[in-house]
Amino acid sequence: MTLPRERLSYSSPFTRPPLRLPGKARMIVWSVVNIEEWEITRPMARQLSQPPMGQTPIPDMPNWTWYEYGMRVGFWRLLRALAHAGVTPTMSINAKVCETYPEVAAAARDANWEFMAHAYVQMPIQQIEDQRAVIRQSVEVIEKFTGKRPSGWLGPGRGQTFHTLDFVTECGLTWFGDWILDDQPLWVKTAHGPILSLPYSAEINDITLMISHHHESDVLLKRTIDAFDRLYAESAESARVMAIGVHPYVTGAAHRIKYFEQLYDYINRHDVVHWTGQQIYDWYADLVPAR
Repeated sequence: MTLPRERLSYSSPFTRPPLRLPGKARMIVWSVVNIEEWEITRPMARQLSQPPMGQTPIPDMPNWTWYEYGMRVGFWRLLRALAHAGVTPTMSINAKVCETYPEVAAAARDANWEFMAHAYVQMPIQQIEDQRAVIRQSVEVIEKFTGKRPSGWLGPGRGQTFHTLDFVTECGLTWFGDWILDDQPLWVKTAHGPILSLPYSAEINDITLMISHHHESDVLLKRTIDAFDRLYAESAESARVMAIGVHPYVTGAAHRIKYFEQLYDYINRHDVVHWTGQQIYDWYADLVPAR
């Protein structure tokens, strides 16, 4: 068993050698849209409607239909908003979506969204008996649908066991977004060679803000601008990465989408690059090769 601190050494972006981006760009914005498969025969991944008497029903129709709204309506709002902003996002996708919602997966593929493997269905990875098989299945289903093998991984709920990263690299994936411990990429050791940790976010994320903390609809806009301003200032010394994580059943709601659109209007007035996970990987691996 390898503990997380044994997989990477300590360092700080304030003391590392500075990172520079091409041209006038100062900072990287990594937009991640999470597209999930909630199986109706399981407890729902999240709950908006609390069940009576605290007893979680199966099937949980109130919460499944909330999720389903995201697939039927919210996704398409996000697709339009990102196209208008000129942003090609990374899509963290449960691979089964390619089979159960082919219209959604095809629209993302045709818009050149990057597919990042996010397991096969949305469930705790710690409950998966054969992680290696599920990771392989997820990659193969995505590759069959898109014609391109994914290179990145995000665990459901960013969950891992002590062995997950070894299985991920064994499957040929080269970067992941589960560790929210830095503002710059970092190389992480695994049993099958190094893998790059990309700076994802739990706080610039609509699940945390809207579902866990029950904030008003405009808080994603306000908090992300606050984070952006600080990271943009620090990026004058060394480039930072800011991730924005959204879900179609949350940010794709009618009362929230305008704040998402306003956010990109603000960001695009600055010297940034909107990169996918693979673009971040290629840039960083060229500047800081794995050892």
